[in-house]
Amino acid sequence: MSKPLHIGLVGAGAIGAQHLDALSMLAHVKVVSVAGKQTSQVEELAARYGIEHVCAELSEMLSLREVDAIILCTPTPLHARQAVQCLESGRHVLVEIPLADSLVGAEAVLRSQQGSGLVAMCAHTRRFNSGHRWLHERIDRGAFVLRQLDVQTHFLRRNNTNALGQPRNWTDHLLWHHAAHTVDLFEYQTGERVQTAHALQGPVHPELRLALDMSIQLRTRSGALCTLSLSFNNQGPYGSTFRYIGDGETFVARYDELVDGFGARIELPDSLLGGIAAQDQEFFAAIREKREPNASVASVLPCYRLLDELERQLI
Repeated sequence: MSKPLHIGLVGAGAIGAQHLDALSMLAHVKVVSVAGKQTSQVEELAARYGIEHVCAELSEMLSLREVDAIILCTPTPLHARQAVQCLESGRHVLVEIPLADSLVGAEAVLRSQQGSGLVAMCAHTRRFNSGHRWLHERIDRGAFVLRQLDVQTHFLRRNNTNALGQPRNWTDHLLWHHAAHTVDLFEYQTGERVQTAHALQGPVHPELRLALDMSIQLRTRSGALCTLSLSFNNQGPYGSTFRYIGDGETFVARYDELVDGFGARIELPDSLLGGIAAQDQEFFAAIREKREPNASVASVLPCYRLLDELERQLI
């Protein structure tokens, strides 16, 4: 049996902890280093998961010869630059969504990946969530025809805080982060590129300097539609709900849960891992098998081209 892959994880926030939970379920991988600016938080996380090495900077982690691959769970504005840094150091990299906050940044990561020949993947987790994967298989074999994907992505983020309500020094974005999940998923599930795309946004928040409400409409060549509502003003359940409307069938997916149009639970196979674990497993499998992963940087780049097009409509 081959030796375990040695993994470094950068970022000790909410999503970093979710990755560590997922990694604890996977065989033949070992997290050997964790990095983050918040020293006490990083040390607590390392102690909880039995990680021996702790550091503050990605550069220090990259100086460890034993590290084979990096998972980046850092602030969005750092993603593209840090992904290139990992690839140039000879490390495979999994970047949390979004790959970048601009098309220029996303294309820079792709060029670096192509030059290095290493595995570079972005955490477009909806491709891997159990319900979405179950529906993808049905769509692939012609058992379900997607006519419309109706999506609500709603949070209450009127202050600059993360998913745990903790303050942060960078600003999240409805378009480049939260819309990226749905734009990529819609093209992935239909197997088609979007031909028509429209975006509208509400007033720009005076302090956060971004719109807290947005509406996006997409259409593929065959006529499949996607309607996406995004808000940081929502009071109520947080997160994303995906309503798949087909020819007489409807399914509603929320992360790794799936129900029919009337709310009856769909029993999914026990063998289906949760989204983050399945995604991380695909990353490691692609490294071992020396192949392009699902959600490779190359395969998700059309999403970022479309986000760039939508952003230009909002200017």
